Amino acid sequence: MKVVYMGTPDFAVETLREIVRNGHEVLAVVTQPDRPKGRGKTLKPTPVKEAAQKMGLVVYQYENVKNSDFMEVLKQLKPDVIVVAAFGQMLPREILDFPPYGCLNVHASLLPKYRGAAPIQWAVIRGEKETGVTIMRMDEGLDTGDMLAEKVCALSPDETGGRLFDKLSVLGAELLAKTLDAITKGDIHARPQPADSPTPYAAMIEKSMGRIDWEKDAYTIERLVRGMDPWPGAFTRLNGKMLKILKASVKNPKQAEGLADAVPGQTVGTDRTGIYVKCAEGCLYIEKLQLEGKKGMAAADFLRGYRIEQGTVLGS
Repeated sequence: MKVVYMGTPDFAVETLREIVRNGHEVLAVVTQPDRPKGRGKTLKPTPVKEAAQKMGLVVYQYENVKNSDFMEVLKQLKPDVIVVAAFGQMLPREILDFPPYGCLNVHASLLPKYRGAAPIQWAVIRGEKETGVTIMRMDEGLDTGDMLAEKVCALSPDETGGRLFDKLSVLGAELLAKTLDAITKGDIHARPQPADSPTPYAAMIEKSMGRIDWEKDAYTIERLVRGMDPWPGAFTRLNGKMLKILKASVKNPKQAEGLADAVPGQTVGTDRTGIYVKCAEGCLYIEKLQLEGKKGMAAADFLRGYRIEQGTVLGS
């Protein structure tokens, strides 16, 4: 098939590669503009642009496809289908209706669950046992189009946002390739989505969302730590400095003075491998962390060089 591909972050790279590997003709790749990165604010291309250029593909970049010449480009290219994966912009009806086979989206959840920009992280944060990918034919709604295919992926008990991101990237690429083949053979059956989603909207992750609220229970906080890995990370403050929690579990200390009287966020003990922190319910056991200005390290190594006074309250 003749394909125009639209995507931006790492998640979208594997799908582009899979389309090329399966012999489809990628007429052009559309991605977001280069953005300033790092301390020097040097312009950096998107991961999709980098991958596309390495494959010798034509690349277009638009701040907003609605207010651009993209429609004229499409009329010249005449694609059979547009494939979209984490592009980051809503497409107008004119574009959605242009290709004969429509615009197909690779969405990282089992729709209608977790419509929105960050379905991967929220699946971890909210304690889902399974998630997956859905290929849908896009409409003007937000992830509301007819579903063409889906694939389930189980979450491991220690799943992180980063690891799940990688799994679903590969799963989505494979499923999209199979869907294109099915469309070519005329063997595809669309299923409409229900109007309402059974889960809250999966809002885009912002840095502030990683702040730990010790008034929540330990299991909720532990899932936040995993869901916010690798970015922005779950964080609190220790003696006025930013403290990222890189790995944690729910575990109560065998002995801890004043545990019953401790307030949420208060350290209630340490042992050879970690730090116990009282939560609204239960204790979070910190196993790996990163103090502001330092590298990430095991809690055991941290404790050898940093003394935490009994009763220190994190986040204050």
